[in-house]
Amino acid sequence: MTTTTTAVLVPLLPFLGAAAGLLLGRRAPGFVRPLAVLPTLAAAVLAVVVACRQGGGAPLDAATRLTPTGSVPIDLALHLDGFAVLVAVLVGVVATCVQLYSTAYLRDDPRYPSYAALVSLFTSAMLLVVYSGDLMVLLVGWEIMGICSYFLVGHYWETEAARSASLKAFLVTKLGDVPFLIGILALAADAGTFRINGILSAVASGSVGHPTLIALLLLAGVAGKSAQFPLHTWLPDAMAGPTPVSALIHAATMVAAGVYFIARLLPVFTASSAALVVLAAMAAVTMVGSALAALAQDDIKRVLAYSTVGQLGYMTGALAVGDRDAAVFHLISHGAFKALLFLGAGVIIHAAGTNSLGAMARMGGLAKRVPDAYWTMTVALLALAAIPPFSGFFSKEAVLGAAEHATGADAHGIPHAAGWTVLTAGLLTALLTAAYATRLWLLAFHGKGPQAPDLPRAPDSVRAGETPLRQPAVMNAVLWVLFIPTLGLGLAAWKLPDFFDGRSLTPTLTTSVLGTGCALAGLLVTYAAWRRTAPLATRVPLGAVAADPDAAPYVSEEEAIATHVAAYGHIAGAHDPADPGRLLLGPLHRHAVTGFHLDAVYAKLFVRPVRAAARLVRFLDREVVDAYVSGAGGAPRLLGAAVRRAQTGNVQTYLSALLAGSVVLAVAAVLVATGA
Repeated sequence: MTTTTTAVLVPLLPFLGAAAGLLLGRRAPGFVRPLAVLPTLAAAVLAVVVACRQGGGAPLDAATRLTPTGSVPIDLALHLDGFAVLVAVLVGVVATCVQLYSTAYLRDDPRYPSYAALVSLFTSAMLLVVYSGDLMVLLVGWEIMGICSYFLVGHYWETEAARSASLKAFLVTKLGDVPFLIGILALAADAGTFRINGILSAVASGSVGHPTLIALLLLAGVAGKSAQFPLHTWLPDAMAGPTPVSALIHAATMVAAGVYFIARLLPVFTASSAALVVLAAMAAVTMVGSALAALAQDDIKRVLAYSTVGQLGYMTGALAVGDRDAAVFHLISHGAFKALLFLGAGVIIHAAGTNSLGAMARMGGLAKRVPDAYWTMTVALLALAAIPPFSGFFSKEAVLGAAEHATGADAHGIPHAAGWTVLTAGLLTALLTAAYATRLWLLAFHGKGPQAPDLPRAPDSVRAGETPLRQPAVMNAVLWVLFIPTLGLGLAAWKLPDFFDGRSLTPTLTTSVLGTGCALAGLLVTYAAWRRTAPLATRVPLGAVAADPDAAPYVSEEEAIATHVAAYGHIAGAHDPADPGRLLLGPLHRHAVTGFHLDAVYAKLFVRPVRAAARLVRFLDREVVDAYVSGAGGAPRLLGAAVRRAQTGNVQTYLSALLAGSVVLAVAAVLVATGA
C-alpha cells in the first residue's frame, strides 16, 4: 500500500467508524465500543506508518480536482510534510486513549453510542485538517469540529451549565469563523488557488496584495478556534462537558487546529510586520491573563482549561517570532501531558466526588486512594511547569529561545517588539504556570481532613484501610500510556529538526536559567503560601461532596457540575480562606476568578444590544408588519360581511332590488342621452 493510500485511510477510518456507530448504536449495542476504538486505533497505527515513511524527507503532495467553480478550483489535495505527519500521530494517539478511557468512564451512559460516534467524527475532522493541502477542504474539517464540539460539550444537556456552554462555544467560534472565511476567500482570490502550496508560492513572489488585512482576518478565526484573547472565553465554560471530551479538545483537536493552521501558512503572516506584532500582543495577553485566572479557579478542570489557553499562547508567541518548529514542538509535547492531566482529573473527580479543589483540600488520603493518577499527574504537572527534565521544559524553552533570538539583530523580518513581548510574557507566565500547577497538586493530593469518600475496594485489600480504589483498569492504563511521552518526549528535541524546518530546538543557557528560575520561584512561593493557609482548611467547612461510589465515573462528574454553584456559590470559584491562590493574588483574586469580567463586558457590549435589537424586531413584526397584513385582510372581510347581510333568501326582496337597480340604470341612461 502506497504512502498516499495509507494517508487517505487515516482520516477515513474514524469517519467510517462514526457512521457505523450512528447506524448500529441502537440496533446492535454490542458493536458500539469496538466501532469506537478499533477504527481510531487503526488510524493511529497508520499515522505512525505514514510518519515513518515520510521520515522528515521531501513533502509528499497528491491531488485530484474536486469540482470546477468557474474561477478558483477546489482540489481534494493531500500534503504530507514533517509537521503534518507528526501532528497526525499526536491526534491519533490521544484520540485512541480518549476512546479507550471513555469505554469505562461512560460505561453506563445511555447516550454513549452517539458520544463515541461524535468523538470519532471529531477525530476524523482534525485529521482532515492536518493532512489537507487545500484550504476549502481544510475548512470542511474546521467546521465539522465546531459542530462536534457543540454536541459533545452539551453531552450532559440536563444541566444548565452544559447547555449554555455548548451554545457559547458554538457562537464564539463562529464569530471568529466569519472573518476567517472572508480571509480565505481573499487569499485565494489574490493567489488564484486554494492549494496551500500555490498560496505560499504566491506570497513568496509578492502576488498577495493585502497581506496585513488577510492575516488579521485569518487571525480572528484562529483566535476563536484556539481560544486566544479576546475569543477565549468559551473554553473554560466548555469544561461542563465530559472529561474525555475536554482531553480531546485541549490536547489534540480543535484548539490545536488554529495553531497548526498558522504554522502551515506562516509566510502569509511573516509578510506583514503589523500582523506579527498583533499576534505577539495577543499571545502575551493570553498567556499572562489566563495564568492569573488559572491561579484563582476552584474547579480542577477550569484550572486546566485556563492552563491550555496559556500554553496555546506560548505556541502563538513562537509563531509571532517566526519559529513554527518551536510552536509545533510545544503543541505535540503539550498534547501529551495535557491529555494526561485531564484524564487524571476525571479519575480524581470520581474518587473525590467533586470537582472543587476547596473540597479536596479538606479530604485526607486522596493520593493514596488513586496512586496511578497521583504519580502520573505529578509528572504531568512538572512538565506543565517546565521543570527539567520533563517534556514541557524542552518545548517551552524552545519557545523562549526563539523569542530571545527574535530580540537580536540577526532576526530578519521579525519585529524586535514581537520578540521582547513574547519573551517577557513567557517568563512571567512560566512563574505563574508553576504557581497554579503547584496549587492544584497541593490542594488535590495533600488535603487536610477526613478521608476521601470510599469507593469499592479491590478484593486483595491491604493494610490500615489505605487500599487503593478499584478504578477501571483501562482508565489507569491510559494514564500510564500518556505518561511515557510526558516523561521522555523532550529527548525528541534533537531529532525533530529533521522533520521540521531544521531549526535547533535544544535549550539555550540564558532562557533555560531564566525560565527554570521563574518556575522554581513560582513553585516555592506557592508552597510557602499553602503552608500558611492549609491549617484553615481544617477549621473552615466548605460546601458539600456529591459522591456516588457505585455509579459510573461520569455520574460523579455530572453531579459535581450540577451542584457546584449551589454548593460553593460560583461556577468557577469558592469562598475559601484556605486557598493559597487567594493569598497570592490578593485583591486581584476576585477579578481573576471571573476571567477579568470579560463575559460581563461582552454581555454589555454585544449580548444586550443584540437582544434589544431582537426585541425591537419582534415588536415591529407584531405591531407594524402584522398590522398591515391584518388590515389588508380586514377590508375584504368587512365587505364580505356587508354582502352577506344582503343575502336574505327572500325572493320579493331580490325582485325589489332588481327593479330599483333597473330604474336607476334607466334614469342614468336618459340623463346621459340628453346631455344633462
